Amino acid sequence: MTVAYLLRRAGISAAVLLSVGLSAPAAHADALIDNVNGVTLDKDGKVVRFTGLLITPDGKVARLLSDSDKRPAKLDWRADEKGKVLLPGFIDAHGHVMELGFRAIELDLSGAKSLDEAKARIAAYAAANPEKKWIVGGGWNQEVWGLGRFPTAADLDGVVSDRPVWLSRADGHASWGNSAALKAAGITAKSVSPAGGRIEKTGVQPSGVFVDAAQALVAKVVPQPLPKERDFAFLKAQEILLSYGITATADMGTEMDDWLSFRRTGDVGNLRVRIMSYAMGVDTAVRIGGAGPTPWLYDDKLRMGGVKLYADGALGSRGAWLKKPYSDAPGQSGAGFLSDDVIRNYMSRAALDHYQVAVHAIGDRANAEVLDAIDDMSGTYKGDRRWRIEHAQIVDPADLPRFGKNGVIASMQPMHQTSDRAMAEARLGTDRLAGAYAWASMLRNGATLAFGSDYPVEKPDPFAGWAAAFTRQDADGQPFGGWRPDERVSREQAWWAYTGAAAYAGFAEDKFGRLGVGQRADFILVDRDPLLASPTELRATKVEQTWVGGARVWSRK
Repeated sequence: MTVAYLLRRAGISAAVLLSVGLSAPAAHADALIDNVNGVTLDKDGKVVRFTGLLITPDGKVARLLSDSDKRPAKLDWRADEKGKVLLPGFIDAHGHVMELGFRAIELDLSGAKSLDEAKARIAAYAAANPEKKWIVGGGWNQEVWGLGRFPTAADLDGVVSDRPVWLSRADGHASWGNSAALKAAGITAKSVSPAGGRIEKTGVQPSGVFVDAAQALVAKVVPQPLPKERDFAFLKAQEILLSYGITATADMGTEMDDWLSFRRTGDVGNLRVRIMSYAMGVDTAVRIGGAGPTPWLYDDKLRMGGVKLYADGALGSRGAWLKKPYSDAPGQSGAGFLSDDVIRNYMSRAALDHYQVAVHAIGDRANAEVLDAIDDMSGTYKGDRRWRIEHAQIVDPADLPRFGKNGVIASMQPMHQTSDRAMAEARLGTDRLAGAYAWASMLRNGATLAFGSDYPVEKPDPFAGWAAAFTRQDADGQPFGGWRPDERVSREQAWWAYTGAAAYAGFAEDKFGRLGVGQRADFILVDRDPLLASPTELRATKVEQTWVGGARVWSRK
């Protein structure tokens, strides 16, 4: 037994061992994960099976071994996994890290099935937290409640009236406050909706819900979390992601305070999940990266490489920007957040310093605007830009072929289709859904398809998203045959979209995303083979261990 082996058994990481000069000779691999039912995709998306994984001292894949391959005689350590299924770690191409953490530690209404249930949860939380000056949280969805309207301040006042309450909708594109919150923000009948936002009103009086940019009217007076509270929320989010087998994620909309929390965690050696950060706007990107993207930090665990912009809002709050009015609200077509010249200016400013540009676009008008901007700028900003369109949910069929031009990445979320199907039909009518959640069309037209969850809007569960992607059905198997089944992708295409393609979407394909020689040894051990499982079985898959860079960072207790 080597000293390095004993130290590792004591829980000391490979990075620490390397820092003190304790590593195996370069002639052989440092570690072996053996006796596994290993399965990965190669760089061409082909299935590769193996029974052993050799790992270098710096946490990279040295070799995939088959049964017939001789195992090295000298190793720092060997783990016999007794036939467990080993997969590459998943990559969530679109999530919101800090929001996930705060949702877990604040008032969470995501499971409420009715307004009355939400009220009961709010009342219980307020009673359990009498010291909190504001009640904050989120996760509500009036569509799930079958309410037929937005909730109101009066609904909240009957539960909590002695202090402000401020709760974000599940998609983060609307927030709901009680009368105390509106009073604290100075909201009156004379308050005007800002550009890119809407104050919901009953007659002339604000009703309590603020959509998109209008949320800032109240949010500006909500107490901000302390740095230690942010750090705690981040650690909670990291634990959740690792428990789902997510070893890397894009953080879409990193604020400066978020970045500082990531850095504080990395500085003390507690950063375990890999984060591809997209700054909230150009100003934040420049403050963090200066003249361009940051280098990879903490052994490839953190990099700010892009800018997140918004072209419109969300479908659930009727903020998605449409070419024609909503079927269930003929007077509304959503709203574009930025005029054509302004969004081009922001995209150009980001591209000038080689930041990757990722633009949120849900409605067909917003998607067309972003595609127009990319067409216009691709002649100026040449090279490998990988322009990203986030969500791309409702697209005019005439615009689908445009996703195959200029290296556009369609960053989409399969669970949104299963969650939003009925709402999308109500919002648009069935005749306008030909380009909705069009995953297969994206691939046919030559776009790169990267999958994520948009957590905490949806659970960061890649197995549920994987099943939805090749069935177009929800967990109950509805609708029979799949919703618009022509837009299903294959099981392997969906898996690649959650691994190799998601890494490519973040300029990280040379570092992680699959299990191949030279890639970071990021993998998970699960309780079944996902390529042999039925959709129901796939959704029930349990992650038993999560490894990042050849080190175990999470295990099921």
